[in-house]
Amino acid sequence: MLDVSIENSPLNQQLLNTIDWNVVETEFNPTKLHHQETVFTLSNGYLGTRGTFEEGYPNNSAATLIHGIYDDVEIAYTELVNCPNWLPLVVIVAGDRFSMNSGEIINYERRLDLRLGIVSRDVRWRSPKGHTLDFHFERFTSLADRHVLAIRCQITSIDFEGDIVVEAGFDAKPDTQGMGHWRTINQGGIDRIIWLQNQTLRSGIQLGMAAKLVVEGDDTATICIENATVSPTLATNFQSFPGKTITVEKIVTLFTSRDVEIPIAAAIQRLADEPRYTTLLAAHIAAWDRVWQDSDIIIEGDRQAQLSVRYNLFQLLAVAPRHDNRVSIPPKTLSGFAYRGHIFWDTEIFILPLLTFTQPDLARNLLTYRYHSLPAARRKAQEAGYQGAMFAWESATTGDEVTPRWVPDAKGGLVRIWCGDIEVHITADVAYAVWHYWQTTDDDEWMRDYGAEIILDTAVFWESRVQWNQERHSYDILDVIGPDENHDRVNNNAFTNLMVQWHLQSALALGDWLQQAYPETWAQLVQKLNLTPERLHRWTEIQERLFVNQDAETGLIEQFEGFFELEHVNLADYEPRTKSLQGLLGIEATSQKQILKQPDVLMLLYLLRQRYDHQTLASNWDYYTQRTDHTYGSSLGPAIHAILACDLNQPNQAYNHFLRAALVDLEDVRSNAAEGIHAASAGGVWQAVVFGFGGVRMTQFGPIACPNLPHNWQRLQFRLQWHNEWYEFDLRQETEMVIGKEVSAVKLTDN
Repeated sequence: MLDVSIENSPLNQQLLNTIDWNVVETEFNPTKLHHQETVFTLSNGYLGTRGTFEEGYPNNSAATLIHGIYDDVEIAYTELVNCPNWLPLVVIVAGDRFSMNSGEIINYERRLDLRLGIVSRDVRWRSPKGHTLDFHFERFTSLADRHVLAIRCQITSIDFEGDIVVEAGFDAKPDTQGMGHWRTINQGGIDRIIWLQNQTLRSGIQLGMAAKLVVEGDDTATICIENATVSPTLATNFQSFPGKTITVEKIVTLFTSRDVEIPIAAAIQRLADEPRYTTLLAAHIAAWDRVWQDSDIIIEGDRQAQLSVRYNLFQLLAVAPRHDNRVSIPPKTLSGFAYRGHIFWDTEIFILPLLTFTQPDLARNLLTYRYHSLPAARRKAQEAGYQGAMFAWESATTGDEVTPRWVPDAKGGLVRIWCGDIEVHITADVAYAVWHYWQTTDDDEWMRDYGAEIILDTAVFWESRVQWNQERHSYDILDVIGPDENHDRVNNNAFTNLMVQWHLQSALALGDWLQQAYPETWAQLVQKLNLTPERLHRWTEIQERLFVNQDAETGLIEQFEGFFELEHVNLADYEPRTKSLQGLLGIEATSQKQILKQPDVLMLLYLLRQRYDHQTLASNWDYYTQRTDHTYGSSLGPAIHAILACDLNQPNQAYNHFLRAALVDLEDVRSNAAEGIHAASAGGVWQAVVFGFGGVRMTQFGPIACPNLPHNWQRLQFRLQWHNEWYEFDLRQETEMVIGKEVSAVKLTDN
């Protein structure tokens, strides 16, 4: 069990403060460098920048990642590339370069203000020569203008009198985990502005960025350009004395050829028009304020839960693309290199509900990305010998499959990766997200123009993917991988089969709706996708006869054919441990045992929760929960476990699972937060709060809440948009049921 109570958690000392909006680090620990770089990531829907220091630090993992900027690599086909670093800003005091690993750090505090979207750092530093100064660094990636980035550095002398130099530039050719992706076409500087023009080596995407410096507090300070043709740098120097404060602002603009035809020209032109830091900051704060008005969650009585929930929401709301429907959110957001920036089912199943219910325009962008990738999904289906559209397990720019088929192991051999070929449940997952976006938003036009084709052509794929079993008189789906990737190449995975059943039923219902509401669109799709009456009849037959092994009495569902025959093990026998059970036992040995990376069946019962009764959920919970690697299996599982535990009225278990998800990055629960934000877990946290503890269910009359709050939560408040109306929920311990109404909620109690 994860012990993260507020009294004895390290988060209490290091990352909490009384405001509930600020993640605070009060002691710099170099051994946690990369973890904290992830924690202090800033994004703005266009790019993300890890929380590295402006002046740099030895062996740091600096990264700025931009949606859609991919370049070719071996094995993994393509990867999101580390873009030129816009942060570099160096302060030199009497010849000593300020750094967190030189001189003496007397006081230190770093802060991420979630409400304002600002990272700041306060340092009192004594230089190697014995001079003492205060530094205040502050930066943001503008949510008001995605092409604008800004840093402000305030320098106050405590006891130093003499020269201070500030230098600001770019790191033009960063590597991506050792791989170079950029060549510099042009760079230079003129009239207090420097610029950089780069191009990716293989995909040919151009990037242009420009920067300027503004100095405040010393009218005699000059700004000059150094190394104009090699590594252009803006430099200013001024005289300092005790008590004097100088402020230096670095304003950066950035465009790529995905945005404009000539990005370097756009960057220089935009920079010339940009106002001062404070004006840019005000617009940025106003943009964040609008987002939080609709998406904030208020928790009273549990400060740890309040801050961690807001942190998870912040990272997703920050990274969701606002002006681009040809990109999606990678599993590590734009905060790290793991998974190469490829797109998985994480986005549709875990992240989208938050956006669908609070920022539907952003949800629509992400789903439209899948529409644009339909041609690639059709290519994939055809190459595999099937019809219709089959979505890639990992996709990038075009939507073509970018899962590596073979990867090298530690001994120099090759390991076959089957996910790209047979982890086909993603095709139903995308359809599920499309359907639920439509049901929530009433966005009939989007469904007509985009969503319908996704759901219908992927249904065509399933028709060709099933096989008739003459002995059982049922349809099988053979040789697949379910969400529980500890077991691959299995037959009749229950999650896959029952999601396909749902998919075909929904496709038929959608066809009926289109015929009534938009007969012309239906006629076009019938012709384009060959939706003959015979095909639709076959869909009906398949969904009625898809094989699932479920005990009629108890409701227990077998995860896949033969799972019940696998060896049962007591997971407690392997405690304590610091890695997954698959990591301990090996891939082959784990596949022979009832050890789950992620509980397929329980995930299914959550997604289709209105179809299954309490007895079915209880039976499957009792069986599969004890067989799941909760601590080091999939980070996607704990939040869903929290919801189902609420449904089963097990509040203590629900809360423990919730914390395991909510603190995965802040506390580095899985010891892998250095790789980047756990985006799916973050989306699951929102679902755990709203659908689990809040008990929200969707009805034909709108959302209702039957809350099951943790004992220490005095209040839970949030809002949802359903059918273009906002519903407010204000839940307290005594609340039994709430029917959401705009402006205020109706509370029904015993009295």
